[in-house]
Amino acid sequence: MLAKRPAGRNASALKYDILTAMGAYALGQGKGAQKLVLRFMTLMTARYNWQRDELAVGQREIARLWDVDERTVKREMAKLRGWGWLVVKRQGARGRVTEYGIDLERLLADTEERWGAVGPDFEHRMQGADEPAPNVVPLRPGAVPPAPDVSDGSEWSLAKAVLHAEDPANYASWVQGLERAGRAGGRLVLKAPSRFHANYVMSHLMPRLLAACRDVDGEVSAIVVEA
Repeated sequence: MLAKRPAGRNASALKYDILTAMGAYALGQGKGAQKLVLRFMTLMTARYNWQRDELAVGQREIARLWDVDERTVKREMAKLRGWGWLVVKRQGARGRVTEYGIDLERLLADTEERWGAVGPDFEHRMQGADEPAPNVVPLRPGAVPPAPDVSDGSEWSLAKAVLHAEDPANYASWVQGLERAGRAGGRLVLKAPSRFHANYVMSHLMPRLLAACRDVDGEVSAIVVEA
């Protein structure tokens, strides 16, 4: 299971994965739990220090962020401690706010049941599997995939050329195998070699693909990837 603290080169991606796991978990719960997880996610995003594993925020500030009174803050923070997601690192005293930490291992264990709802690629990544994900074509060290043929002048061919220049390795693994299936207005449809491939592209690469397409054709408003 992925339980390492988000830090270093992939820190941003790990943070998004943790927040995604929390969001997916919340959507499978009742309204009370949904609201609690949403509040916790907002607090983490706004005030949690990932590097120091520290959340040091006063109840008044949390109440303002959550748009509730301090009594509600006390109750909700107690619930999070009861879940084991939030732990006290240093009790507040003499004007000093209580410092909390996040038990990431407990949080991930509780949300694991919902990882599959996000997608097989997400579940595989969160499980921390060392073996390459299926349908991923590794790029040999030093190997650069050939640039795409842009002779047809289509928006997708031109966008592929942009993506190839930006990141050859990522292009070889995920973009090269995508084929143009059609277009309706501003909606571009791409064909992926497998459902896993399509899910991964939709979950992780859509902003990049859409930006590349808009660079060459400003009328592209959406991209759909089908298997």
